[in-house]
Amino acid sequence: MRLLIVDPPGHGLDLAIRAQNAGHEVKLAIRQDEKSKNIGRGFIEVVTDFRPWLRWANLVVCTDNGLYLRDLDRHRAEGGIVVAASQEMAQWELDRKLGQQVFKKAGIAIPDAKEFSSYDDAIAHVKKTMQRFVSKPCNDANADRALSYCSSGPDDMIYMLERWKKADKLKGSFILQEFIPGIEMGASGWHGPHGWNEGWEEDFEFKKLMNGEIGCATGEQGTVLRYVKKSKLADKVLVPLSRQLEKAGYIGDINVNCIIDAKGNPWPLEFTTRLGWPAFQLQCALLKGDPVEWLYALATGRDANPFFLDQVAIGVVLSVPDYPYSHITRKEVTGIPLFGITPGLMKHLHPCEMMVAEAYCECAGQLVKQPVPATAGDYVLTMTAVAETVQDARTKVYKRLERVRRRMPGSPMYRTDIGLRLSRQLPVLQKLGYAKGLTFSAPPTS
Repeated sequence: MRLLIVDPPGHGLDLAIRAQNAGHEVKLAIRQDEKSKNIGRGFIEVVTDFRPWLRWANLVVCTDNGLYLRDLDRHRAEGGIVVAASQEMAQWELDRKLGQQVFKKAGIAIPDAKEFSSYDDAIAHVKKTMQRFVSKPCNDANADRALSYCSSGPDDMIYMLERWKKADKLKGSFILQEFIPGIEMGASGWHGPHGWNEGWEEDFEFKKLMNGEIGCATGEQGTVLRYVKKSKLADKVLVPLSRQLEKAGYIGDINVNCIIDAKGNPWPLEFTTRLGWPAFQLQCALLKGDPVEWLYALATGRDANPFFLDQVAIGVVLSVPDYPYSHITRKEVTGIPLFGITPGLMKHLHPCEMMVAEAYCECAGQLVKQPVPATAGDYVLTMTAVAETVQDARTKVYKRLERVRRRMPGSPMYRTDIGLRLSRQLPVLQKLGYAKGLTFSAPPTS
């Protein structure tokens, strides 16, 4: 099969390599800038413009929903096979007001929220209500991500609003959403012309930079997920969306991230209407077979039953400084070699910002310059493991990461507690009927 990956941010390298290794012809189209220009070099054929390759491809997969959707909608209308959000579906994620309306139309309760286009009005609202709020920009496509903020109380929220006002951060409207205490959990499913694929994903994201959910927010530092045949959370926040998804003709993965409160009510926070990162790499770790054929089946209205069910997958992001600031401090993050990567380890290593570079390697007692995997940015890779329990998956993934870390220059870093909080959260969730059958660790044998 001829696969074109439209990859504006440079996230699709792992899929490209796995597809190529499976015998497919692959073009990886990365939007070229100073940050992305080396991603994939030496691993895969990278093209700078995807448009000349649209008619060449049997299947087009887009890794993001912020750019090029008009071109992909046109290609789909002309008969092209595309796994990607449409312009309409992208707005479910990028326009928070619209996303809230979608939930309401489906009969799904959402947290109270109020829109503002003035910091002074927002500050007055916080002072009046004296509540704890979460601030979010209304349109993620054009917003400063720093405006997404979960406050610890009204005083904290007012400080941030005044700080943003002084820095003139406001480029559009934003919402103050009611803070709801509880446990964060997500559900997703693959949707195509035939409806939903069998198997619901249940996932737990770890977003802060450091252990214990300390430090700055990142996209994600690690995730625990699995596929199950039945999911209470999916029944509540995904199945009710079926009619709207069918009407929109959506083809792809859709995720709803939620807070589950003490009474067992799920409160949806946001949509993801695209491939998730590192979620898609964990999904690849759970695939039964070919990394491409099942996506073609999805786009043409067939369920290939691609995933192993009831297996726990864990993924941990490995990065190098100056992550997560990505070149703001002008640190050199390109060409750092990853020594000792064996084919067996590469099966579980999912390249993100990587390339092939030359470095001196020890060979028969001598130093010989040869091609090795290397960094092409500060968001280097995701390591995965699959097991029967969360703890067994944790043990496997950290053994694999240690093999990389101990031989890698450039101060590699990663969180060492991905999955750990589930030891206390799972009993709470399971009493409420969620995450049934997910086990943190096996009971000791006598």
